[in-house]
Amino acid sequence: MPQATSLPGTTDRRIAALLTLLAENATIVISGVRIAREIGVSRSAVWHWVQRLRELGVRVKGQQGNGYFLEEVPDILTPDLLRKRMKGSLFGKHLYHFFKTDSTNRVAMELGYAGEPEGAVVLAEEQTAGRGRAGRSWHSERGTGIYATLLLRPKLSPVLAPLLTMLAGLSSRAAIQAQTGLTAELKWPNDLLLNGAKLGGILTEMHAEPTLVRFVVVGLGINVNQQKFPPDITGLATSLRKESGKAHSRLELLVRLLTQFETDYNRFLREGPSYVVERFQRESDFAQGKRVKVESGRETYFGKTDGLSPEGLLRVEKDDGQVHTVIAGDVTEVR
Repeated sequence: MPQATSLPGTTDRRIAALLTLLAENATIVISGVRIAREIGVSRSAVWHWVQRLRELGVRVKGQQGNGYFLEEVPDILTPDLLRKRMKGSLFGKHLYHFFKTDSTNRVAMELGYAGEPEGAVVLAEEQTAGRGRAGRSWHSERGTGIYATLLLRPKLSPVLAPLLTMLAGLSSRAAIQAQTGLTAELKWPNDLLLNGAKLGGILTEMHAEPTLVRFVVVGLGINVNQQKFPPDITGLATSLRKESGKAHSRLELLVRLLTQFETDYNRFLREGPSYVVERFQRESDFAQGKRVKVESGRETYFGKTDGLSPEGLLRVEKDDGQVHTVIAGDVTEVR
C-alpha cells in the first residue's frame, strides 16, 4: 500500500506537524525546543521550517528568545486536523494533502491504479489544472474552496456508477445546509447552484471492466470563501461567502460533507439505485418541470424535464411530445 511520502508534492509531514502544533495552541507562544521535539527536527532547523510555513502563506509570528505563535489560525485542511475529526470514519485513515497540485482527481486515479484502499481522500489547497465535466477547467483559488477527491471501490455495475455523482451532490447539499443555512439547488447531473450561479461541481471518473467497477474517484469542488472570480466566470459562479456575507470554515464543512457522504454511500450500497434516484427527484427542483435546452452530440432540442429513469438518467419531454432520455450532453435551463 503506498504511503503519502511516495507521492511527489504531498505536504511534508514536518510542515503538517508544525502547522497542527501551532493551530492547536493558537494563542500560546511555542518554544523552539518544543517545536524541534514535536516535529522531529534539530533546534537549529526550526527557523527553516517556520520560514517554509510562511512561504505557504501562513502568518507565523516570532517572539525573540521565546518561540513562535500564529497571528491567526489558518483555514488549512491538514491531514492531522482532519484525521482527529474523522476518527473511525472510512474517510479518516488515508489522507493525502497538497498545498498545490494539478488535479486531485488525477492523483486519486493514480492511487486507485496503485491499489490504494477504499476511503482514501486527496485534498489540495490549490489546483493548477482543476477539471470539471466535459473537459472544462475548474477555477481553484488557493485556500478558499474545497478541492477534494474520494477513492471508492464499490461492488457495482459500471452503468450505476454515475449515481455516485448525484449522491455526492445530495451529500454536499445537506452538508452546506447544515453548516450555513443556505439551500443549494441540484442541477442534474453534477452541479450545485445558488441563486442561479454555480457554487460547486462533482466530477466522477472510474476504472472498470464491462460488468464490474474496479474503482471510482469522486471529485468535489465547492466555492466556500471566494470573494471574486476571474472575469470569464464573474456572474456565472458564486461562493458561500458571497451569498451569506461571511466566511465559513472549510474544515468544518469538509468534516460534515465526508460524514454525510459516508452515511449516504452506505445506504446506497444497502438499498440500491432507488435510494439515490427517489431522493434526487425529491430534492432537485431541476428534475421535474424545468424548461431546458439539450445539446447532445449533433442534436439540439428543447423541452421540459420529466423526472429520472431508474438508472438516474434525466428524462426530457420534447416540444413534439416525445420523451427522450439524456445519456450524455449539456442540459441548460431556459429562463
